[in-house]
Amino acid sequence: MIVVTGAAGFIGSCLIQKLNKEFFLDVVAIDDFSNEEKNKNLQDKTISQRVDRSNFFNWLRENHRLVQFVFHIGARTDTTEFDKQIFDKLNLNYTKEVWNLCIEFGLPLVYASSAATYGMGELGFEDNHKIIPNLKPLNPYGESKNDFDIWALEQKKQPYFWAGLKFFNVYGPNEYHKARMASVIFHAFNQIKKTGKMKLFRSHNPNYKDGEQIRDFIYVKDVTEVCFFLMNHRKDSGIYNLGTGKARTFLDLVRATFKAMGLEPEIKFIDTPEDIRNKYQYFTEATMEKLISIGYSKPFTSLEEGVEDYVKNYLTSHTYY
Repeated sequence: MIVVTGAAGFIGSCLIQKLNKEFFLDVVAIDDFSNEEKNKNLQDKTISQRVDRSNFFNWLRENHRLVQFVFHIGARTDTTEFDKQIFDKLNLNYTKEVWNLCIEFGLPLVYASSAATYGMGELGFEDNHKIIPNLKPLNPYGESKNDFDIWALEQKKQPYFWAGLKFFNVYGPNEYHKARMASVIFHAFNQIKKTGKMKLFRSHNPNYKDGEQIRDFIYVKDVTEVCFFLMNHRKDSGIYNLGTGKARTFLDLVRATFKAMGLEPEIKFIDTPEDIRNKYQYFTEATMEKLISIGYSKPFTSLEEGVEDYVKNYLTSHTYY
C-alpha cells in the first residue's frame, strides 16, 4: 500500500494519478472527504481505501504492516487564515504524529513543506538546513510549515528515510476547488475567458517594473515526478526545494496564458492592496542543486509548455488529471 494524505486535494490527487500510471494501484487515500467539489479530483483513479483524516492514525496502527510508503501532502494551505490554532492542529501537530508513527513502524516518509517558509527571502532561497531556524515566514501558514521543519531537524529519532519538500508556486490541473488559493494561471484563464483582459498587480518596488515581479512556477506533473523519484530513492534524507530553479515574471505567465487561449494579450495593472503590499514578494527562485546532487535528472517543464498543457488539455474543457 502507498498512503497519500491530502488525497482529494490538488497535489495529492495528481500524485495518485502518477502512482496509478506507474501501476501502483493499492493506494490509500487520506483526507476530509466532505467537500464534493474536491472529491471530483479522485474520479477515474484507482484507490483501494478511503480513510478520513481523523481516523488515519488508528488505521495506520492497525495496517502498518501492509504500508510501503507514506506521502503526507495534506495540510491547511490558506495563506489568508490567521488563526494559529488551526495551523498548529492540522499542520504542525498532525505532521508530528505522522512522523512519529513512521518511526514506530519503520515507514519512509515524504511530507509537504513550502517555499512560504522563506518569507521575503532575506536569507535567500537555499535549502540549507542551517538557515531554517532563522527564516521569517510572512503568515501563520508559512510559520506552521517552518515550525515543523525546525522540529524535524531537531529530532534524534527520524524515519529511516524522510524528505520535506518546499513546494514553490505549483500550478496545474485539479485545483478547481481551491477558489482564491488557486494558481495565478487558473485565475488568469478565468478572468481572460470572462473579460478578454487580465489585471496584474502594479509594482510598488522601484527595482521591478510593473508585471515583472518574479516567481518560480512549477508544473504539478513535475512535482509528482520528484515524489515518485524519492519513493524509489529512499536515501539522502533531508529538506529539499521543489521549484524549477528558473524564476519567471507574471507577464511571462499571463502572455503564455493568452497564447494558449489563442488570444492577443490585453493586460491592465492595478494597485497591490495595501493590506498585503508590505508583505508582497517580488522575487522567489528555488536553488535546485541539492535535489539534482542526489540523482534527480529529469528536466523541468518550461512555463510555456506547462501553461499550454494546462490550458488546452484541462482548463478549456474543465477536465481532471
